[in-house]
Amino acid sequence: MYKILVIDDDQAILNFLKIFLLQSGRFEVHTLQDSRKAFQTLEHGNFDILLLDMDMPYITGLDILKHIKENNMSVITIVLTGVEDIDLAITSMKLSTYDYLLKPVEEKKLLEILNSAVEEIEFEKSKTQIDKPSAMYNLKFKESFKDIITQDKKMLEIFHYAEKFAATDNSILIWGESGTGKELIARAIHNISNRRENKFVAVNAGSFANELFSSEFFGHEKGAFTGAIKDKMGFIEEANRGTLFLDEIGELSLPIQVKLLRVLQEEEFYKLGSIKNIKVNVRIIAATNKNLYEEIQKGNFRKDLFFRLNINSIYLPSLRERKGDITLLVNHFLKTYNKKYKKNIKRISTNLLNIFNSYNFPGNVRELMNTINSSTIIESSNELTKKSLPHYFLENSYISKNFPDDLTLKTLQEVEKEHIKKILTKTNMNKTAASKILKISRVNLIAKIKKYELE
Repeated sequence: MYKILVIDDDQAILNFLKIFLLQSGRFEVHTLQDSRKAFQTLEHGNFDILLLDMDMPYITGLDILKHIKENNMSVITIVLTGVEDIDLAITSMKLSTYDYLLKPVEEKKLLEILNSAVEEIEFEKSKTQIDKPSAMYNLKFKESFKDIITQDKKMLEIFHYAEKFAATDNSILIWGESGTGKELIARAIHNISNRRENKFVAVNAGSFANELFSSEFFGHEKGAFTGAIKDKMGFIEEANRGTLFLDEIGELSLPIQVKLLRVLQEEEFYKLGSIKNIKVNVRIIAATNKNLYEEIQKGNFRKDLFFRLNINSIYLPSLRERKGDITLLVNHFLKTYNKKYKKNIKRISTNLLNIFNSYNFPGNVRELMNTINSSTIIESSNELTKKSLPHYFLENSYISKNFPDDLTLKTLQEVEKEHIKKILTKTNMNKTAASKILKISRVNLIAKIKKYELE
């Protein structure tokens, strides 16, 4: 039995959820109407799952989420709200909310989320029984991940989630910096899924001009525009019954986003120049190196498309977050390029390994791979050494070594602007109070506000 706590100021909702959840036979259900008792109840209840209303008097749902985050509580939280508020959704997701449901709650949807949460709980329990990363968390399809070289626990957990997600037809959104291996994960999911006998079509959404992307994505009829001398099949039709991987999804223009949303909702599309709709059965796996929450707030990305794509989500860590893999990757790439270039470089110098292990790799695994590729070509001895490294890499590695990972290199003006902005925010734009804190004259402060456009 899994312990669930439901916190809501509406007693009718508490009664409904308690009866509904008890009928499932899987949960021990506790309810709380007075949110002022929430902190104490959570601390002593040892709950597995929390169903949390956001709009409550005294202590709000947001207050409770912050308390859970600050105290590192392991409860899985599902937010319930009567208002579709994108800012609230984004804030709750940043506070590690597991999922977000609108009231009135759909019983089937709630059960699906709870079943998924239970799987998450069981997985977390199973991890404590695994001593070595090489155990691969009892993966059923290890071969599908053979191109991803890792011993990192975070990555092995991702393989586990990928296997789970592959068993469905849900859209998946893969987050991560460039060069972290988003396409490799997408291919692995496709190769595990029931669609593996059909095509995996990979498209970089950021590599096409917007007017060209529509033609390439949906295809066109002969004569649809100047230069359309014959019918053309688009990416989406090519991927029918298979998987379409859309990298850099955050680069799509808003009009194209609308058309993609229609494909996801209606499972149909129109070729350019055609009035005939074409039915399509395709799974979308999207990837981004942008913060789509911020893009939504800026008006650059549609929130309805985001929620359609983000049914399942995977975050790929940067190479900085899995530095234990660097030596493993270096040896793998050296072996690969030794074979490709018919070289016989037998080892890597200790000095070079130290440089690699102290470098931040902004380009992640792809940057490391390209560096080994270049160095293997240049190296003339049987040992890969520092002298074979590209010049840019040596310069960047110096910066990486001499400045901490969390230090962003900024000019004095940038630092001054940020600091003044913070003080003005703290004082609610009270220039007199801010000038006293900054120990400069009010006139000087006003001049800096104009200079930095902080009004």
